[in-house]
Amino acid sequence: MNAPTNIQIINGPDGKPAFVVIPYEEYRKTQTAGTIPHEVVSATVDGATPVRAWREYLRLTQAEVAQRLGIAQPSYAKQEASDVLRRSSIEKIAGALGITVEQLDF
Repeated sequence: MNAPTNIQIINGPDGKPAFVVIPYEEYRKTQTAGTIPHEVVSATVDGATPVRAWREYLRLTQAEVAQRLGIAQPSYAKQEASDVLRRSSIEKIAGALGITVEQLDF
């Protein structure tokens, strides 16, 4: 089980949980999860596909992402350039980039 153990629950006057105190880094992760950085949005406005925009934002090469996917770089390059990808491809690429499907499919 990967439940955090460094949290505090503060009860209210009625004895029921009212507040939770968590480490700042954990809080920061909850605030940025699911967001899309300005640089990614800006790159897509300038014509990049979301896949390419995210890869460049994360400073990864096509070869690195292709390796994470277990495919050849030219195959990945075709997917990255495509405006229409299958849902399964989006899910795999999002996983390889370490982002959510929602962050990639906007």
